Amino acid sequence: MWDERYQENKPTYGHSANDFLVEQVEFLRPGTCLCLAEGQGRNAVWIAGQGFSVTAMDQSTVGMAKAADLAAARGVALTTAVGDLADFDLGSGQWDNIVSIFGHLPGALRRNVHRRVVEALRPGGIFLIEAFTPDQLATDGTGGPADPDMLLTIDKLTAELAGLEVLLAREIVRPVNEGDYHKGDCAVVQFIARKGAGE
Repeated sequence: MWDERYQENKPTYGHSANDFLVEQVEFLRPGTCLCLAEGQGRNAVWIAGQGFSVTAMDQSTVGMAKAADLAAARGVALTTAVGDLADFDLGSGQWDNIVSIFGHLPGALRRNVHRRVVEALRPGGIFLIEAFTPDQLATDGTGGPADPDMLLTIDKLTAELAGLEVLLAREIVRPVNEGDYHKGDCAVVQFIARKGAGE
């Protein structure tokens, strides 16, 4: 599905970085950043432009090729990796930051990935995520999965990311303008958490 979607001539979710990421970038620690389910690279390329050493990963070969092209066009360094989050090696104590923007997963897989995210962060590392909440199901075609199991809340994130200190957590409705697939007033959860310095 994703290779087919990313074959489209125009950027599927636009070329601009996610608004929440841009607004809250000061939470990120200098150093490395892993962008999960990164699609065509719009967020990873923007983060790289802020001086971070960034790796973008996605299951779509087409998406990662477009991410590399976008990085080259903007003159920034970007590492890309194609993989499935079911078995992609996040590492242990490897990343200063991990970012997930609208990267929705089935519940069992998501819980497994979030456990590995906690392990993969360095002490003091930051996890930043924006995702749709169940309230998004009541909106009129503005984006997101139809399966409630793939939608997130503050309570789910707090439980699944046990061991991280919550720095910001809110569920809001906000205007999203990210290509044709995320467009309009959307119900989202925005969440930033930090791994303890001694962990």
